[in-house]
Amino acid sequence: MTAEAQGVTDLLLSRIRDVPDYPKPGVLFKDITPLLADPDAFTALTDVLAGLCSAHGATKIVGLEARGFILAAPVAVRAGLGFIPVRKAGKLPGATLSQAYELEYGTAEIEVHAEDLVAGDRVMVIDDVLATGGTAEASIELIRRAGAEVAGVAVLMELGFLPGRARLEPALNGAPLTALITV
Repeated sequence: MTAEAQGVTDLLLSRIRDVPDYPKPGVLFKDITPLLADPDAFTALTDVLAGLCSAHGATKIVGLEARGFILAAPVAVRAGLGFIPVRKAGKLPGATLSQAYELEYGTAEIEVHAEDLVAGDRVMVIDDVLATGGTAEASIELIRRAGAEVAGVAVLMELGFLPGRARLEPALNGAPLTALITV
């Protein structure tokens, strides 16, 4: 890692607050709101993610509900690319593609507007945290079902003690997975 990259990593880490016992006892929540409130840190994060989009030849950016929207939208503006929200089922008007996926206890479903992704698009998926990988895996399936290609997945933080990376590896089919910070 270059000194510049290490400096950005250190800046981002310094703006992520640990909140013990949230949302329930025993959980150490990683709060990114101090990072978002710091214009230097938020700009550095946006620049790094926009650089990844460029390096991987992305033509569109998908942000995953909800914090992924906060990160992906300014990256799309900075990179000069379109932003596509992937939402929980029932939140988008009009024709959608949907994908169900397994949670620890049950299932969930995400959707994208059917016309927002087309053949020839190279899509970068952006989210705040990679935990178990279910939402990211489902978004990859949605992108491919729309006829687009996955340029990569980028997250601010990967929870290394959870199986998200291992779950995503087969779905990525060679596309890169980048976590700026692993905790």
